[in-house]
Amino acid sequence: MIEFITKYPFVLSFLLGIIPALVWLKFWLKEDTHPEPLKMITLSFLGGMLAVLCVLPLQRMVYDYIPDPNGISFLIWAALEEIFKFGIVYFIALRNKVTDEPVDDIIYLIISALGFVTFENTLFLLTPIHSGDLAGAIITGNLRFVGASLVHIISSATIGTSLAFAFYRDKYSKILHAISGLIIAIGLHTAFNLFIIEGLEGNVFFVFGGVWVGIVLLLLLIEKVKRLKALEQNQNI
Repeated sequence: MIEFITKYPFVLSFLLGIIPALVWLKFWLKEDTHPEPLKMITLSFLGGMLAVLCVLPLQRMVYDYIPDPNGISFLIWAALEEIFKFGIVYFIALRNKVTDEPVDDIIYLIISALGFVTFENTLFLLTPIHSGDLAGAIITGNLRFVGASLVHIISSATIGTSLAFAFYRDKYSKILHAISGLIIAIGLHTAFNLFIIEGLEGNVFFVFGGVWVGIVLLLLLIEKVKRLKALEQNQNI
């Protein structure tokens, strides 16, 4: 078994990466009272994974120009991730007729984020698994499950929430909301990277606590977004 794992580390890395993502996927899909088509869910998830492949070479270019990571490089890395997560799922689902109510914007962006997290976590886990450090891989996976993974969810959902509140508005308003959502998401993602990657140990628990507070706030916002459709229908009566 160990020999198989060390020979094919990607298989176990992918399983450890996708299982937590599927748990979160099931959780967030329950927030949508009108289930989305399985085809669109799958394509959005794969789109998030594709975003990793698009982002990695660009992030490498940034690292080549700024080999000593600092606030600017973290900002650019976060911007690339948020833009590609949003851009790809926009062409797959957000401009599609299946996105027919405000909460769908949030759901599809979360699905995209989970696809991104799956592939990103898979790459992070490759090294410890290839070296036979299964305990290290499990610890790394758990930390990313409660940390980086949730940051991706919150940041993408921030864009989705901003779009959701502009769902029944004109095209110009939607563009402004998309841009403002992206800016906020990039800011949140950059702040997380600065605290965690810089290794500011005294702030780790504060940051992770903040992430969970963000999840609670997101759930409250989703409930508010769900009422937008009813409000719009009442106004049109």
